[in-house]
Amino acid sequence: MQGSRLQHYLQSYIPAAPLATFRLAFGLLVLASVVRFWAKGWIEELYLQPEFFFPYYGFEWVKPLGPYTYGLFLACGLCALLLALGLWYRVAAAGLFLSFTYIELMDKSTYLNHYYFVSLVALLLVLLPAGRSFSLDVARNPTHERDAVPRWTVDALRLMMGIVYFYAGLAKLNSDWLIQAMPLRIWLPAKNDLPLIGPLLSYTWVAYAFSWFGAFYDLTVPFFLLYRRTRAVAYATVVVFHVLTAVLFPIGMFPYVMMVAALIFFPASFHERVLSGLRRLLRLRPAVPKALAVPLMYGPRTRRLLLMGLSVFFLVQLLLPFRYLLYPRELFWTEEGYRFSWRVMLMEKMGQVQFKVVDSATGRARIVNNYEHLSVLQEKMMATQPDMMVQFAHYLRDYYARQGVQSPQVYADAYVSLNGRLGKTFIDPTVDLAQQSDDLRPKPWILPFDDEISGL
Repeated sequence: MQGSRLQHYLQSYIPAAPLATFRLAFGLLVLASVVRFWAKGWIEELYLQPEFFFPYYGFEWVKPLGPYTYGLFLACGLCALLLALGLWYRVAAAGLFLSFTYIELMDKSTYLNHYYFVSLVALLLVLLPAGRSFSLDVARNPTHERDAVPRWTVDALRLMMGIVYFYAGLAKLNSDWLIQAMPLRIWLPAKNDLPLIGPLLSYTWVAYAFSWFGAFYDLTVPFFLLYRRTRAVAYATVVVFHVLTAVLFPIGMFPYVMMVAALIFFPASFHERVLSGLRRLLRLRPAVPKALAVPLMYGPRTRRLLLMGLSVFFLVQLLLPFRYLLYPRELFWTEEGYRFSWRVMLMEKMGQVQFKVVDSATGRARIVNNYEHLSVLQEKMMATQPDMMVQFAHYLRDYYARQGVQSPQVYADAYVSLNGRLGKTFIDPTVDLAQQSDDLRPKPWILPFDDEISGL
């Protein structure tokens, strides 16, 4: 019985409109993000001015391209535009995935959850038939048009959205967030100058209300969006929630990406009305009404390969956020296994770190001015993240060796405060970081947290 249900599901089709509207909106939002990034001068500031960049483990070969970095962003924006238009769709989707992911991997200090989300969705779109409706590819060659797509192609995007929300909710089930209302008790009062809601943000109960509602929202909203009777109210909540986060916190395009992406939960009839409205607005020929046809989109072998690929993709997404369980100490303190796990804005972690370089032959010590080598953002992020500290120590070792220092030793005095706690020494100041490896193993030179944050 279960096998027949699965087979029926895999062979069921729905109108292609949801994929078309998602493709259009996603491409335009990524294009807007690239234009915004360029206009604010962040390419120069983040990828051209610094002397050193923090690579991801295994991707040390990914580096900024000097002045050609502008060309990389141009290619990314062009691919996003082509994706939105549905022109050379597969090439555009693959180009967007490769260019955007390269940009994301160039420097660890710029990591954001929504960059990771964009890369994953772009990869999904390479596999999905989102260019078969309302696209320039179809206009150029009408035989490419399909009025129906396999149901699982739309559900793949819904599942991706569900994972993002649900795992963000699971991450909030910890004592700092729920019992201490941290870090919102720190962040919200700093916004008390906002009109209308500003005076409320100084009250402690508001921080608790935001914390508990945020956890409930993330854990439940995908399910409410799936259910027809609660969908409209749930989406209104999505809009209110993300507008508030956009107003209160500097998190770029992420709220707008999530507001638009959540429309994938609406039925195909909604998306068909959207496309009809766009046709009228752009003065395009109206779509010819016809019965839903079931096209032969994939042969058995191709469909099997696609489903296997998607199964592996989602298995990784389901398991990767739990890799922190492989590490022995407090996740928020060490951040070992923290990235790529949809842990969104859970910490107020502030630190300062001073590096000392010692000549092994003479014993002479030099204090490093971090800002001679790093941008403000890089220094801020490194001051609380031990893997970045050891990477910078390796850079300093090589830099001072070129200056004539014999077998440089690199030590760090680092102090970190987490979610309002008093600052304390973060790493062992007697450990020569130049001799420590930058890998995925636990780092014994991170000093104990001496506190407990219970929960997931």
